[in-house]
Amino acid sequence: MPTTATRLITAAEFLAMPNPDDGLKYELFRGEIVTVSRPHLLHGFVQINIGILLGVFAKANRLGRVYSESGVVTERDPDSVRGPDVFFYRSDRLSDMTGGYPETPPDVVVEVLSPSDRSGETRAMVQEYLNAGVPLVWVVDPEAKTAMVYRGTMRGIELGEADTIDGGEALPGFTCTVADFFAD
Repeated sequence: MPTTATRLITAAEFLAMPNPDDGLKYELFRGEIVTVSRPHLLHGFVQINIGILLGVFAKANRLGRVYSESGVVTERDPDSVRGPDVFFYRSDRLSDMTGGYPETPPDVVVEVLSPSDRSGETRAMVQEYLNAGVPLVWVVDPEAKTAMVYRGTMRGIELGEADTIDGGEALPGFTCTVADFFAD
C-alpha cells in the first residue's frame, strides 16, 4: 500500500497562516501542526498571576519584557514554534524582536501544567527549551502547588508553596514564594 509523505512547513509558513476559526490553539512541532488544548480556568489564573509578578518586577527595574503564549522558534530544520504560557526577554536582547517568531531563545520560560498534560510530554518540552538555549525554565503545577526549576539541565529542583523561587542570572533580583503564583 503506498504511503503519502507529509509536507513539513516552516516557521514562516506557520506565521502566515490565518488564525483558526475553530477556536483551537496550535503549535508547530518539527514541521507539523499540532493541536494544543485550551487551558482551564485555574491554569489561566496561575498563568496571569505569574505574568503579573514577572511583568511588574521587570518593568519597575527596566529589565525587559514579559510575554504570554506568543510563538518562539525552538528548533530548525524541521521547525518548531512553541507558545510558552509566560516568558521573559532581557532588554539587551529585545532589539532582535521585530515581528514574527523570534529566533533568540527567551531568558525565562514558564509552563503551567493542565490536568491533561502528560509527564513525558512536559519533560520533552522542557528539554526542547533547554536545547534551544533557554537558561531558566519553570514548570508550575497549580494542583500540587509546586514549581520545578530547571537551570540549563534536566536536573530540576522541586519547590513547594513555602519555598522561594528566584530569577537567577536570567532575571536578576526577582524573588517570590511559590505560593504567590496561586494567591488571590
